[in-house]
Parts: sequence; C-alpha cells; structure tokens
Amino acid sequence: MAIDYDHIMSLTSKDERFSYGDRETMLYALGVGMARDPLAPKELPYVYESDLKTVPTMATVIAWGAGPLRDSGINYLMVVHGEQKLTLHQPLPAAADIIADSKVIGAYDKGADKGAVIVTETDIRLADSGDALCTLTSTTFARGDGGFGGPSEGAPKPHPIPDRAPDETIEVDTRPDQALLYRLSGDRNPLHADPEFATAAGFPAPILHGLCTYGTCCRAILGSVAEYDHTAITGFDVRFSSPVFPGETILVDVWKDGNIASFRARLKERDVVVINNGKCTLKA
Repeated sequence: MAIDYDHIMSLTSKDERFSYGDRETMLYALGVGMARDPLAPKELPYVYESDLKTVPTMATVIAWGAGPLRDSGINYLMVVHGEQKLTLHQPLPAAADIIADSKVIGAYDKGADKGAVIVTETDIRLADSGDALCTLTSTTFARGDGGFGGPSEGAPKPHPIPDRAPDETIEVDTRPDQALLYRLSGDRNPLHADPEFATAAGFPAPILHGLCTYGTCCRAILGSVAEYDHTAITGFDVRFSSPVFPGETILVDVWKDGNIASFRARLKERDVVVINNGKCTLKA
C-alpha cells in the first residue's frame, strides 16, 4: 500500500499510557554505557536506586511503541531512522506513569527513486498531574515510498556544525554485547541481535541501535559538558549518518557556544561519521 498524503497527514494517536520504574531507568543507563567503572562516584547514581538520576535521552524509550505510523502505508522493510529531536520540559523522574499523544507533522516526497521523509511528534505528559514532560520529534526515512505526490520541500533543516576545530573530543566505548543489553529498553528489532537477520539485511553482523549511539553521545556530553548534572540538558537533537557495530569506539567532537553544545560522532576504528548535526541544549 503506497502512501496517501492526506491520510498520512491525518494520523494521530491519543492518550496512550505507559509506565516505567527505577529498574527501567537503571537498565537504560547501563544500555548506553553508564558506569563501566562501577566505582565511579559520578556515574553510580545513574545505576543505583539511592537518589537515582536519569539519562536525559531515556525520554526516547519511556513510551516505546507510541505513535501513529502503524496505519501509514509505508514499507517498513525499507525504513531507517533519519533524525531524532528531544525537548525536555522538566527533568525525567526516575519512575513515572505517563501519557503520550502523537501525530504526523510532515510528509515529504523526495522522488520515486529517493524515498519519503515522514516527521512525527510525540508529546509526553505525567499522568498524575498532566504536566508536560517532554516532546519527541522523529524523522523516518522511508526509502521505498517516494513518488507519492507530496511536497518535496519544507522538511526540517539540520543544526549546522561550527566551521572550526572542535573544542573537545570525548572518547566513549561500546561493548560487543551492547545491543543485546540496550534492546531490553524497548527496541527488539532482530537486526540488532540475530546474525542471520543482519546478514540478510546486508550487514556483516548485528548493528547497534541508532538510539543507543544517540544515548551514548548523551552519556559523553553529560559527563563532560554537563558535569553529570542530568537536569542541565534540556534538548538533544541529531541526524543519523551511519551504523555502529557493537564494540567500536565512538569519538564525540564537541563545539561549545553559550548554552549550545554542537557535536558530531565518528568511529575511531573506521573514521566514519555516525551522527551529525548534533545539538545539545543546556539550561540557561
């Protein structure tokens, strides 16, 4: 079934309820590499329930499965995650009952041989008070769905990286079993676990989740730029460029300008850019 522009732009999902507890909060932190050294005093609070802190990018998994694209008509075998934006209206609590409302806010036709870009927005609020918690904006690149007749222009522009040498480069590791741990936070796509599935998809081995790379970059910036203050990060936006294989080392180049930390992530072993146009917004 091909994309119908009017139909996809009408898609919404309302009042989807989710909950998470300290177990999920600690599991996510471990999944993006927090507390590799279990005695590290500034990382232990992210994986230990005594005065537990939250990694800001956990916002991308607390309502895993929410969204309106189930009836979109896109070919999911040809879909990749293009961009992820996050706005935090308040720091994530360590445990919460939440409600998610989602809608499609854009559908762009790049041509029959170039695919389609679908942009969705999810607003998450606390169930008990109704207070806004965070907003997620996700761009899906549907490689097999171009030529449906929608607008070709108007998609969100990526954040520009400064034209100068980075102010800092942060080296962060991933473990060979990283994807197997991270997938327990929600995304159980076999591409990240099953070698035969990965080979059929054109990869020599299972790849790391893009959102795990995203969270790993947040771990790096949280520890360096934000000095492990999880309340300091109010936004985290990226464009995904290339996959990471579990066990590879990520180099996060950071440019600091006021309360904005621009960043790009590349691989030490292959010198491939895996995340580009990164923008971390810090509270003023």
